[in-house]
Amino acid sequence: MKGDYQELVDEISTLLGAPATLENRDFGLIAFGAHDSDDTSAMDPVRTRSILTRKSTPAVRAWFEGFGIARATGPVRIPAAPDAGVYRDRLCLPVRHRGVVLGYVWLLDTSPGPAPERLAAAMEVAARIGALLADEERAGSDLSRELRAALTAEREWQYDLALAALRSALGAGADGPHALVCVAPWPGGDSPSVRTAPGAAALCTVPWPDAGAPGPGDRGSDGRVAGGRALGVLVRLRSAEALSPALTAGARLCDAAGPGAAAGVAAPRRGLPELGAAWAEAVSAARAALAEPRLGPVAPWASVGPYRLLTALPAGAAEDPAVRPLLGRAHTELARTAEVFLDHAGQAGRAAAALGVHRQTLYYRLSRVEQLTGLDLDSGEDRLLLHMTLKAHRLRGGAG
Repeated sequence: MKGDYQELVDEISTLLGAPATLENRDFGLIAFGAHDSDDTSAMDPVRTRSILTRKSTPAVRAWFEGFGIARATGPVRIPAAPDAGVYRDRLCLPVRHRGVVLGYVWLLDTSPGPAPERLAAAMEVAARIGALLADEERAGSDLSRELRAALTAEREWQYDLALAALRSALGAGADGPHALVCVAPWPGGDSPSVRTAPGAAALCTVPWPDAGAPGPGDRGSDGRVAGGRALGVLVRLRSAEALSPALTAGARLCDAAGPGAAAGVAAPRRGLPELGAAWAEAVSAARAALAEPRLGPVAPWASVGPYRLLTALPAGAAEDPAVRPLLGRAHTELARTAEVFLDHAGQAGRAAAALGVHRQTLYYRLSRVEQLTGLDLDSGEDRLLLHMTLKAHRLRGGAG
């Protein structure tokens, strides 16, 4: 698909005698023509940034959209604005399909500019680009069924069939590098359009795993969450080492989900054979980010530390009887004190500073923790048991 866009951009460049760039409706760069001119002004800061970072700033976007390009059906001429880094006049060719703008072709404008018949021919090429963009968007949207089936399969044979269907639908792209993203809580049951998530190959809503984790839905009397939804997104990567497209998609979708949402990003993989394991990682990272706001709002699997193990435990498995008396509402402050103390490797000075209390107050609280639990905080094993139990309790939404 990328090669098709490049060929069409090059065709417009040839027709109009100027290097062209193609961006989607969100001003993300898709393709650009060769810039071999000796004229240094052909690469002003705005065009340079677009090519190097593959996106434009919100200020630049607002400047151009102020000229009505999203509503235009024909070429739009935009004057230079040196203060905004736009040193040359622009010619914008809206890329539309069935009345909907899907992107823009940009050229540096000249006087008197291209002949009308060449502009008309270039707009015909832009329409072909629009059809391609529409097909790609429609294909991504249509894969929600295949992705959902793969992420929610309960039996091995169902998973194998779903994975084969998803691989077939993705075509050649199925063998490339991908990362799975889980966003929770996701409002409503409908998946957003793929354009909401840059680089998304497929996305779908799925039931949120009821593992006692804070997430979508209503809490019951035991603090557990039920009946919620999460969003699963399969994001294409440029390489297995470059996770940034998945992180960007996660951040944008968290914004779309609203306050309190978090995203987990699985370790990147090539191809689809480990899709199930990748989804487990994405869900675990999302649960960790919901439990520990400092990890989010977008948490890569590699960054969640002990939660990689804790999220794999069955609900209630990490609730140790010795620590249970500390987990009631009456002892919230003691539990927090113990967790902060252990987070700071048992260093009293740092823990007291983080809690905003005198060191003697810290020691008193820790003695109360030992009395309630029967644990010895001078014992490494007892500290580990207490620390992991408190973190598991946080995952279930019991710690603030």
